[in-house]
Amino acid sequence: MSITKSETTNSVNVNIPMAHIDFSVLLLNFIKEHYTYPYNEIVFLCIGTDRSTGDSLGPLIGYKLSSHMKNYSNTYLWGTLDDPVHAKNLQEKIDTIYKTYSNPFIIAIDACLGKMDRIGFVKIGYGPLKPGAGVNKDLPSIGNIHITGIVNLSGYMEYLVLQNTRLNLVMKMADTISEGIRFALWKMKQQHQLV
Repeated sequence: MSITKSETTNSVNVNIPMAHIDFSVLLLNFIKEHYTYPYNEIVFLCIGTDRSTGDSLGPLIGYKLSSHMKNYSNTYLWGTLDDPVHAKNLQEKIDTIYKTYSNPFIIAIDACLGKMDRIGFVKIGYGPLKPGAGVNKDLPSIGNIHITGIVNLSGYMEYLVLQNTRLNLVMKMADTISEGIRFALWKMKQQHQLV
């Protein structure tokens, strides 16, 4: 199966130099296009668990971003190593987010499995992501836009594949995504799109 144009234009290989800059440009473009009235707050929802190497991308990103969110009054973070958002509490956390904020713009972040030649790519897309789809879990879809990191190969024994994903790749992805988000937020603050 061939790679679609949107897969190549909306994704970044974390193994290239300065990948976080390319990622931040993509993210800024998506936010500028879709974060419009009546949305009030931006909520980064980092999904995953620290109990599986391949599925720890979300909580690692949350951990890396947690100290930076205080710099922005209308930007919030859910899902860290201390308080992960995972299959067992996802619906409860989604309900709480919608009760806590008025018209939140949710950026959902999760690890996923994919084709061999796409491992190591981070992709941004419009609309919700479907957490747990790669391991046949029926979880609620969430997100106005979504960010996914392809951490390993799909198609066979997905739970085992996630358990045996290299931490080095997941950390490199977490660094790229968190640095890209920080840079995008900083740039938005400079342009007075955030307070």
